[in-house]
Amino acid sequence: MRPAARPRRLAVVIAALAAALSACRPGAPPGGEDAPPPTPAAEVRIDAEQADAALAILEMLRSGTTPADADWERLFASEGYRRLKQREESMKRSFEDAAFADFLRSGRTLAAAPALAAILAQWKQADTTAAARRALAYLPAGTRIRATIYPVIKPQTNSFVFETASDPAIFMYLDPNVPRPKLENTLAHELHHIGYAAACGAQAPEGMPEGVATAMGWAGAFGEGLAMLAAAGGPDIHPHAVSAPGERARWDADVAGVPADLARVETFFLDVIEGKLEEGAIRETAMGFFGVQGPWYTVGWSMSTAIEQIYGRDRLIEVMCDSRLLIATYNAAAMESTSNGRPRPLWSDRLMERLGP
Repeated sequence: MRPAARPRRLAVVIAALAAALSACRPGAPPGGEDAPPPTPAAEVRIDAEQADAALAILEMLRSGTTPADADWERLFASEGYRRLKQREESMKRSFEDAAFADFLRSGRTLAAAPALAAILAQWKQADTTAAARRALAYLPAGTRIRATIYPVIKPQTNSFVFETASDPAIFMYLDPNVPRPKLENTLAHELHHIGYAAACGAQAPEGMPEGVATAMGWAGAFGEGLAMLAAAGGPDIHPHAVSAPGERARWDADVAGVPADLARVETFFLDVIEGKLEEGAIRETAMGFFGVQGPWYTVGWSMSTAIEQIYGRDRLIEVMCDSRLLIATYNAAAMESTSNGRPRPLWSDRLMERLGP
């Protein structure tokens, strides 16, 4: 999830987490038996109406039946479709009903229909309760997560979060190559982003120099690495334990490059703090650290795991909302530990001085 992005009507409800995440509630609530129940820690549901409606049309087309106007209206009126269209238009991208209909009629989409139907059936059984619990385990006490998950059939193969501040949504491209365990890992990752935004928000201390504030604003992207840790379930679990072998191998290779990548990110921070980069160059450089799973992920994960391993999860959660404190705490942890028997890379004294107290 990019910093710029941070970033329904029930068709299918997979999880209402109120009971599950507020399970142990001894005795009657304050105010007597008629008092309202406490707000659940997480409210997550899956709305698959867009995918269901698209698959119904695909089945008709494959059987030689012409979909009726009502079939197309069901698709275009679905909440997932409407919000997807809203998101694309907000990014100045064309999203026309006629073009989407042509996409469904294409031979490639028609051929994929059986596989799409099979994976959607799996996804509808996703354990969103467990995914939310993994996210909440790495968030400050009292954090609440509210989100609608939309599995969607669409031309673009990306997945993303949308409207995290008002009506949080997770759009998941319906991919036959993503089995349910991988989906649940991804959902935990994205739910952590939503919880992180709710818990941390914009927390620039008053009086912070503009350059430092800008650099540390982008440092919030280390939340990608923290979300990798949360989705895995702990520092001793491989972040790609449920991924395909190729994804795991790529991650391992990228993590091996953390020392060099930390140095690259530090150069970026210093250039921003010292006013060496214009706004456009700042954004271009920072966005380049995302990649498939670039330094915001790998360096962020390495920092987060080091802090948890040395000081415990509570300390990691305590510092996660303050990028300066996160960096300083990592440096302290790095000096007390190694990674695969090798010294961990450190943020330089020069950067620490620039960041200030």
